[in-house]
Amino acid sequence: MSEPSYASGAGSQPLIGLTIGRFFDQACERHAARQALRVRHQDVSWSYAELRRRVDRVACGLLRLGLNPGDRVGIWSQNRVEWVLMQFAAAKAGLVLVNINPAYRRAELEYALNKVDCRALVLAPGFKSSDYVGMIRELAPELDACRPGELMAERLPGLRWVVAMGEAAAPGMLPFSALEADVEPGELAALQALGETLQFDLPVNIQFTSGTTGHPKGATLSHHNILNNAFFVGDAMRLGPDDRLCIPVPLYHCFGMVMGSLCCLCHGAAMVFPAEGFDALAVLEAVAEERCTALHGVPTMFIAMLDHPDFAGFDLSSLRTGIMAGSPCPMEVMRKVVARMHMAELTICYGMTETSPVSLQSAVDTPLELRVGSVGFVHPHVEVKIIDADGRIAPRGQSGELCVRGYSVMLGYWGDREMSAAAIDEAGWMHSGDLATMRDNGAVNIVGRVKDMVIRGGENIYPREIEEFLYRHPKILEVQVIGVPDARYGEELCAWIRLRDGEAASGDEIRDFCRGNIAHYKIPRYIEFVDGFPMTVTGKIQKYMMRQKMLQKLGLAGEETV
Repeated sequence: MSEPSYASGAGSQPLIGLTIGRFFDQACERHAARQALRVRHQDVSWSYAELRRRVDRVACGLLRLGLNPGDRVGIWSQNRVEWVLMQFAAAKAGLVLVNINPAYRRAELEYALNKVDCRALVLAPGFKSSDYVGMIRELAPELDACRPGELMAERLPGLRWVVAMGEAAAPGMLPFSALEADVEPGELAALQALGETLQFDLPVNIQFTSGTTGHPKGATLSHHNILNNAFFVGDAMRLGPDDRLCIPVPLYHCFGMVMGSLCCLCHGAAMVFPAEGFDALAVLEAVAEERCTALHGVPTMFIAMLDHPDFAGFDLSSLRTGIMAGSPCPMEVMRKVVARMHMAELTICYGMTETSPVSLQSAVDTPLELRVGSVGFVHPHVEVKIIDADGRIAPRGQSGELCVRGYSVMLGYWGDREMSAAAIDEAGWMHSGDLATMRDNGAVNIVGRVKDMVIRGGENIYPREIEEFLYRHPKILEVQVIGVPDARYGEELCAWIRLRDGEAASGDEIRDFCRGNIAHYKIPRYIEFVDGFPMTVTGKIQKYMMRQKMLQKLGLAGEETV
C-alpha cells in the first residue's frame, strides 16, 4: 500500500512565544550597531538602534491620536520608509495594520476601510497614475472642512484620522511628520507598559486577498502567525546578520512585509529597498551598489531583470540566496537565475496569505533538479496533506487539493464567519484551492489551481505542464495557458505568449513545435501573442481576466468553463 500524501514539519527550533513588539525591541538591542534599513529612493540608511528610536516615536504618535489596542489602521502606499515604520509601530501600539492594495481605486478603498472599520488611514501622496490624496478626498469631501482627527464622513463612518506622507498634508489631514515628533519619557514608559499587556495571539495585520469573484476577503493574521513564519523563512535561507536582502516585492503583501522586512528583523539582516515599485534597472543597481547577498522576487521580476539590455554590466557576484515565489517558477528561468545571477542558494516557496504565508520551502542545499521541479518541503511546525475529490488523503504521486494546518493558519476572514468556515474545516485544515502532488521523499509539486484545471474531452490537463514545455521554445519569453469553453470537447486550451524582443512567430509554428513532443490533446487550439499579462501588484498572473478577454474575443461571453 502506498504512503499517504501527508507530511509534518519537525524542527529543533521552538516557536517564538512573543509579540512582534517585544521581539522587535530584543532584536534591535542585539543588533543595535548593524544597518537595519536602506531605502535608496528616499536616501535613508538607519542602524537597528536608530530604527527602534524612530519606530518608538511613531508608536507613541499613534497612541497620541487616541487609538486603542485592537483598532484598525489602514496603510495605502508603495514601498517607502514610512511603511516600515508603520509596520513595527502599529504592532508595538497593539493596533491592527490593514494593508490597502496600492492598485485600489475609490470603490475598492471604500469597501476595505468600511469592511474592517478603520479608524485611521496613512497614505502616500500617490504613485504613477494613482492619486491617493485625491481619491480619499472624493470619498470623504468632509475633510476639506474638518480639523485632523475630527472627520465625520458619510461614506466612511468609522474613519477619524487621515495621515498623509510627504511634505505637506491636505486640509483635514495630519502630516506623517506629526507622528515622528519627539516623545516624552512618560510616553515611552506607557508604550512599554502597553506592550507587556499584549498577547501574541492577538490580530496584528489584515490583508485583503484578491479574489476572482465577489469582494476581497480580509485575512486576519496574528503576531504568532507572521513572526514565526518570518523566522522560519529566513532560517531556510540561512539568513544572518551579515546578509543584505534586496526587497523589490511590495510591502503591502506578505512577500514584502513578512518574508522581507520581518524576516530581516528575525535574523538581524539589512533590508534594502531599491524603489517605490518594481523597476528592473533599480533592482540591478541596488544589488550591485549595496552588495546585496539575497534577493526576493516573483518569476516575472526575475525574467525582467535577466532580459534587461544592461544586465551584463552589473556585478551581481555578492548574491547568494533569496526567494522566487508568488506564482509557479518556470524551470528555465530558475536555471538562468542560479547560473547568471550567482544565486546558487536560491529557494522556492509556496504559500498563501491565509497561511502567513509560507508552508513549503526548498533548502539552500536542495539539489537544483528538485528545486526547479517542486516547491520544497513542509515548514517546521506545519502539516500538509493532499486530498482527493472525496476529501480523503490521496496516495503519494496522485494529485489533489493541498491543505495546511498549524500555527501559521490565519485567525479567519475579518467579519466573515461563513467564509472562514468554508476555508478552514473543523479539524483546522486550511483548504488552499491548489492542486498538488507529493513525492515519496515528501517534496510537493504544485500542478495548478483546482479552478484552473482544464477538462478537454474527459482528459484532465494541467496548464502548468503545457507552460513548462513551451518555455523550451527559443523565441518564447513568457507563456500562460488557460481553458476556454468549447461545444465539442467542453474546453479547449488557449496559450498567451510573449515573445522575446525582435522575434516573430505564428500559431502554426508553435503548434508544430508541440507535435510529436506532447499529447495531441495538450496542444493549444488558440494562440495569442501578447505584450504582457494582466497581473496583480505582486506579479501574480490573473488568469481569470485572461479568460474573460478570450470569451469576449471568441464571442463566448456569458459562457462558463467547467
